[in-house]
Amino acid sequence: GTGADNDLYINQAIVFIEDAIQYRSINHRMDSRSLWLYRWYYSRTCQWILSLTITLILALAFIEKPSSLTVTSDVRYRPPAWNPPCGLTESIELLCFLVFVLDVSVKSYLVGWEEFWKNKWLMAYILTLIVSLADWIVSLSFFCAENVRIRRILRPFFLLQNSSMMKKTLKSINSTLPEMASVVLLLAVHLSLFTMFAMLLFTRTKDGQQDKEWVVYFRNLPDSLTSLLVLLTTANNPDVMIPAYSKNRAYSIFFILFTVLGNLFLMNLLTAIIYNQFRGYLLKSVQSSLFRRRLGIRAAFEVLSSLKDAPANAQQTYVSVGALLRVLQKVEMDSRCKQAIMRSLKICSCDHLSAAQFQKLFEELDKDAIKRHPPSPEYQSHFMQKLQFAFGHPYFGYLGNVVALANIISICVVLVMDADKQPSERDDFFLGAINCFFVLYYLLEMLLKILAMGLKRYLSYPSNRFDGLLTVILLVLEIATFAVYGFPHPGWRPEFMGLLSLWDMVRLGNMLIVFRFLRIIPNMKFMSLVVTTLLDLVKNLRAFAGILVVVFYAFAITGIMLFEGAVGPLGNTSAVNTTYGNGTLKCGTYEQLEYWPNNFDDFAVSNWSPSLFPSLLRLFTAYLLCVNLICRWAKIYFVAWWLISSVIWVNLFVALLLENFIHKWDRRCHREPLSDIEYQRTVELMFRDVLEEPTEEELMEKLHQHPHLQLCR
Repeated sequence: GTGADNDLYINQAIVFIEDAIQYRSINHRMDSRSLWLYRWYYSRTCQWILSLTITLILALAFIEKPSSLTVTSDVRYRPPAWNPPCGLTESIELLCFLVFVLDVSVKSYLVGWEEFWKNKWLMAYILTLIVSLADWIVSLSFFCAENVRIRRILRPFFLLQNSSMMKKTLKSINSTLPEMASVVLLLAVHLSLFTMFAMLLFTRTKDGQQDKEWVVYFRNLPDSLTSLLVLLTTANNPDVMIPAYSKNRAYSIFFILFTVLGNLFLMNLLTAIIYNQFRGYLLKSVQSSLFRRRLGIRAAFEVLSSLKDAPANAQQTYVSVGALLRVLQKVEMDSRCKQAIMRSLKICSCDHLSAAQFQKLFEELDKDAIKRHPPSPEYQSHFMQKLQFAFGHPYFGYLGNVVALANIISICVVLVMDADKQPSERDDFFLGAINCFFVLYYLLEMLLKILAMGLKRYLSYPSNRFDGLLTVILLVLEIATFAVYGFPHPGWRPEFMGLLSLWDMVRLGNMLIVFRFLRIIPNMKFMSLVVTTLLDLVKNLRAFAGILVVVFYAFAITGIMLFEGAVGPLGNTSAVNTTYGNGTLKCGTYEQLEYWPNNFDDFAVSNWSPSLFPSLLRLFTAYLLCVNLICRWAKIYFVAWWLISSVIWVNLFVALLLENFIHKWDRRCHREPLSDIEYQRTVELMFRDVLEEPTEEELMEKLHQHPHLQLCR
């Protein structure tokens, strides 16, 4: 009937607009039941359950055998870890798999059979589940005693496939790899050539005393290649060149040429190529997101124009404002955008909207999120107005910055004076007195600002919330200090009492005061620009952080499989020819460097140990020496991690950092800073000024290709 058709069109428009808001594809089933299932699947509750399931299955690695539930990872002091009984973590894993099976089933049904075969992510999702379930069955058949569990390496895929932005970022990285590979190949040629030069230059001589460079660093091809690769990271600089340099200073020319060509030219060239290529591919990805948004809005217009009450026109189609209002009431969208669209409809004061007008209404989704601060209170008293003007003036904030600087200087003076004194010799009267004075000033400043600005306006500024929180904490610490030790007086050196000594409490208060000095950042334009750029990156780096978690997780699990238990409590002393009785240890070995906590005996330490980018190869060269691994190919694991994390990933981060900073620097010239307005941007909005709008023909052509939507025209 007509009423049922109208309800279907309304529901279709609602889903299309929600797809546009979230940059989702509109190629899914459009019947009533499928639309209900689609909205249920993308509801907050369902997505929260899915996110919780992904977090849970990833977190299982911390309690699975080998468990990370120990206080320390140092093999010398680590007690036996608690390992869960067989079947406990496997039961949790099975529940997670069932949720994932339901997830992929719903997704596959909603996109339809035709779209399913085009979607490589869905097919990979199903394949991952099949392999994981098969490995789970094998694990139970061996009573959880097997060491290799393939499904653990596959777990990060569940995180990856659940984020559209992570997929786009990964696609951009994948498209950038050919250009990166050319520079990496050039780096390999650079390493190979200099390795051959080194082996020819530092050959074995008759005088054994002069062969230190050959013995330690260039004895054979693998050792030579490793030494120069570590030098490329600067982790063994200048150790690698000292034996040769002590023999003849002319040898330094070799190492200078290697470092200049490798670090200054090739590594920076890699950064430039990654920035240029990745920016282009990320821009294409964001352009695709814009097309999806415009397509979703246009699809909503087309289905609303099919309503029976829509005005008929042979030349152009229209949508009634009443139908749009019905849709807006049910759409899940940001209240700011919804209110802005409602205001635009009232200002328009028209009954029907054309396609261009309809599209223009939803351009509100592309605008910066604007936060306006509440107004200051209006006082009737002339005296209160003067106080409000005085304490609400920027100069009052500058005075607070000067006082904070004076506080920092006074703390520095006291620290310098007491640096060499024993705790029993310190007179804490001066430090306690100045802390008391400054904390009272901070409290007074906070109260006066609240008086001038009002509580709501005061709390609307992040800098004020930061100041206020630290002031309250400092006040509580001061009150606790006075309650336990009394007021400061000459010779104030009370003994240890309670949980913290006086010096510990004063030191904690001083650290907070130093931290509070960061309040000056908003008053320095350039520094503020840098900090806001970093904060925006933190807000918009979820996709990058997610892929980094995927890489960390996969390498950590692989490291456990390869190197678990390789280091014993006393190490393999035969590999380094050392004795522990008199404490003599060979310099640079795993034992001498006391790298005992860095191992692959459980997931927690494996997950962060390889993140020591600069000293990574040096650390694990010592590690391999300690465990005396026969297979030298194990170094490939650490080199691969260095290439992915330190070379590729860090450069990708630099690329996004540069793009964000350049964008903010350019916009600074076109926007006057307003004290009552804050702008918040996303990655999509970062490129908004350079994106191209899709044409009418492109949108309609794409809509006519929709597998589940039949348009009237």
